[in-house]
This record gives sequence, C-alpha cells and structure tokens, in this order.
Amino acid sequence: MEQDVRQTKTLKETDRKCPNCGAAMQFDPLRNGLSCAYCGYFEEIPIETNEKGTGKSAEELDLFSESNTEGYDWGTKSKVIICKSCGAESIYDELQIADVCPYCGSNQVMEASEDLKTLAPGGVVPFRIDEKKAGGLFTQWIKKRFFCPRKAKQSAKPEAFKGVYLPYWTYDARTTTKYTARYGIDSEREGEDGKKERHTEWYFTGGVQKKDFDDVLVLGSKRYETDLMRRIEPFDTANNLQYQPKFLQGFTAERYSVGLKDGWETAKDKMKDEIESDIRREIERRFHADHVENIVSSTQYTDTTYKYLLLPVWMSAFKYKDKIYRFLVNGQSGKVGGKTPVSAIRVILVIAAVIAAIVGLVFLFKACGK
Repeated sequence: MEQDVRQTKTLKETDRKCPNCGAAMQFDPLRNGLSCAYCGYFEEIPIETNEKGTGKSAEELDLFSESNTEGYDWGTKSKVIICKSCGAESIYDELQIADVCPYCGSNQVMEASEDLKTLAPGGVVPFRIDEKKAGGLFTQWIKKRFFCPRKAKQSAKPEAFKGVYLPYWTYDARTTTKYTARYGIDSEREGEDGKKERHTEWYFTGGVQKKDFDDVLVLGSKRYETDLMRRIEPFDTANNLQYQPKFLQGFTAERYSVGLKDGWETAKDKMKDEIESDIRREIERRFHADHVENIVSSTQYTDTTYKYLLLPVWMSAFKYKDKIYRFLVNGQSGKVGGKTPVSAIRVILVIAAVIAAIVGLVFLFKACGK
C-alpha cells in the first residue's frame, strides 16, 4: 500500500468543463487555479499541505527500484499527438483539441494509435506567468537583437506562444570520490644568460572527496539543444507541487524521450564535472598550486533518488527562409531564450561603418600631425 502511495498511482479523473456554461476550463497562472475564458468562473486548485503548512512536493523515489519504472495512470484520460512535420510527441487531455504543433508551428498533427506507455510525473512546477506576460517579455527581448532581420521580428509574434510542460528528471546522490592528480608550483630561476626564467616543480597527490547533490536537473527530451535550454534556466525545482492533472488543463505536456536510466548517466557526467572542479580547487588551496592536471577519479554513489517533474515553458516557433527558429520563455521566472536569424546586410553595414570610422580617425590623426 505504501508503495502505491509513493508512486501516486491512479489519480481521480478530472472534469475540466465549466459548471456555469460548460466551456473548457484551463489553468490560470496568475491566480493559480482553473478559470473559464467565456463566463469568468474561477475555482481554486486544492493543494495538500505538509507539516510546515506549504504545498506538498514530489517525493524522492529510489532510482534503482524496478517497480518505479513501469507506466501508470496520469489521472485523466490522455492521448498522444504526433507532429508529422517535426516528429514531436505531445500528451494532451483526451478532450483537448490539438491542431497545431507547439514546437514547429505545423498543423500536420495526428493522434497516435498506441496506448500511453509512460511514467506519470511526480510533481509539477506550475506556470507563474501567463501568455500575455510571456509575449511582452519576448517582445522586449527580440527588439534588442540588432542583427535580427525586420521580417523575422514581424514573423515571431508574441501571441503565438503556446504553454508546454517539458519533462525533466532530477537526481539526488551522496558521492565519495577517490582521486589522484599532479600539481605544479611555479618559481623563477636565473638562466644561463642571467635572465630569470619561470620553472614549474611537479608533485603527485591523492585523496578522498565527498559531496552531496540535490536536484541535479536533466532534460527528458532530445528535441532541444543544450545551449538553448540553458538560456532559460534555472528553474526553482524546490517549489514543485505534487502532480495534479488540473495543472495541465489548457496546456501541453511533452512525452519524455530520455528515459530514467539514460538521464542518470547524464546526471553522473554533471556530478563528475562538479566533483573534479572541487578537487582542483582543494588542491590549489591546500598546496598553493599554480597548476593541477591529470585528475583520475573513481566515484561511488549512495542514497540515489529521483523525481520526474514537469517544468513550464512558453514556446513559439516561426519559419524564416525555410528554417525554423524556436523561442522559449521560462514559465516560472520569465527568462527568455532563443536563436534569431542574422541579417547579412546589417552585418555588412556595421562592418563598413566600423571601417569608415577607423579610416576617419587615421586621417584625423594625420591631419593633426601636420
């Protein structure tokens, strides 16, 4: 019984229709509840609280417990929509109309015939800014992109943003790392010609480094460049709430394409980078070293747990000269990220202006010299 509770298995089905007018309701980020766009009806989402009086968050689950990797109920009837243009797989409420892909803007979407075989999320970081606010932040952002062509700016309309919950894994672990390395200490010596030369004396060392990790974040999707996602991070994952289908009403949830175990391998790479940075700093501090290299390490991981979270992103895409450009707005913090096309004409004009300014300065200095 306890295992079933921890897995949040089989949640009650949600009626997402307005009790006043029968229209579809959706999650309102500004009021943190469900609202009807037609008659204005609003209802709060009941949040179960913990002993501190704050909303309960997703529970940490044992990473290597096989019973936690099976597919189970999302708490409401769902369907998978596949985009024939870009291949994106999205999860919608069964009653929701899905006619446009939120990732590439294509209307070539179709419902998948397969059953929904995916883990239900343990927690959600709800949207905190609405579509209007996201569009305004995006407008401010793209206006500052001088090299972005005017036509591209006009095509990327703020009202075209779609709210999408992206799948993320978070991992916790206690680590114990044994390592060896060598470090160098610089000194100056007098050379044969009497000039001072820099000399490095090398030494070997080793030790044990311990470090605890909390909520190492790994994107559960292969659809996005790492650099693009980093532009809208971080997310405050500590402020997640236990998953309820109501948070997803009116939004899309992307189906994860990076599994739990593959995500763990990525998390370990992130942990390794941090551990080796700590080792490097510790050796520099302890021995006043000028150089540290050849770090060889072996790490043991204990108390490994994970959470499967849905994180909020406002997303827009547009096509410019047969290429798709995607823009993202962090639905929690409002941070904007994306890549814009570059106007070759504007680049040439700037280069020409710089060259002209340099030539002008050269003539001015020559004239003053005379």
